[in-house]
Amino acid sequence: MISRLGAVIPVHGPLEPVLPLLDSLVGEGVPQQDRPARVVLVDDASPQPIDASALPAGVDLVRRDRNGGFGAAVNTGLEALGDLELALVLNSDLRIPDGFPRDIVEHAAPWQPAVVGCRNQDEQGRSGYAARTFPTTGHQVVEWLVPLASQRHREMLHRAVGHDMAAERGTGMIPVDWVSGAVMLLPLAQVREVGGLDELYFMYAEEVDLQRRLRAVGVPSLYDADLTVTHVGGGSSGGEGRRRQWLLAGRDRYARLHGHPRALRAGLRAATVANLAWNTGRRIAGRNVDPLADFRAQWGVIAHAARGTVAERTGR
Repeated sequence: MISRLGAVIPVHGPLEPVLPLLDSLVGEGVPQQDRPARVVLVDDASPQPIDASALPAGVDLVRRDRNGGFGAAVNTGLEALGDLELALVLNSDLRIPDGFPRDIVEHAAPWQPAVVGCRNQDEQGRSGYAARTFPTTGHQVVEWLVPLASQRHREMLHRAVGHDMAAERGTGMIPVDWVSGAVMLLPLAQVREVGGLDELYFMYAEEVDLQRRLRAVGVPSLYDADLTVTHVGGGSSGGEGRRRQWLLAGRDRYARLHGHPRALRAGLRAATVANLAWNTGRRIAGRNVDPLADFRAQWGVIAHAARGTVAERTGR
């Protein structure tokens, strides 16, 4: 058993998609020396509450009475870990290789305290680009531009949206600005020192906010390029419309705390006008697009984000 380590898995939805991950952590075939000392599944007010009796032996269930989003669910799990030193935060829709908890802890040991992530890929083997540079207005405007969507495979465009391509090609432990929240090994004392994840985010950008605050107190972020997990996708998020609202609201909050929110909103609005012109040309060329509907949807999401996250607007 990895005595210093606890695992936290936030869930908002059914249990069945999470069972393969739980089996990889505490299943019958997992050697004792490869298991976290504690595994906490946080039911973030799922529509159908998770049945504790359906959990594998060795998994503790913590329920939240309100769906507070990723950061709130993770904080609830971290609190439940008590005096353990390290927390391995895992998205519920991951598939991890044998021995993964032991390997990431061992690889990270010389660097601790540090936040550590690793490669992630989808089921077709395509990279999720888990190593990133700190977000800028330029990154987010480029990502918003529909005319560039077909060019996203080019390295120049990867860099333009903040993917750390040097880390992507590297091996071993690589210092980076931040790593994706799909997998994060966290030093608990330091995370608690900076107040945990900011629960005024709902989904997206809370992990980079945390890593930025940890960097300010001397805790680096590292990318373990020798370990890879598979991100199945379709975890606890809603549809594309809700996902886009959460994404923009998180980015707007991040810009208000760490960047330039007016520049971000102006850049996104300019990109939305460019998208309208591009889609109008596509419509004239016979493509099945609705330029005005897309424009209204994009403009509305930007305006919605500028009003703050749900937690900020409601005071919860």
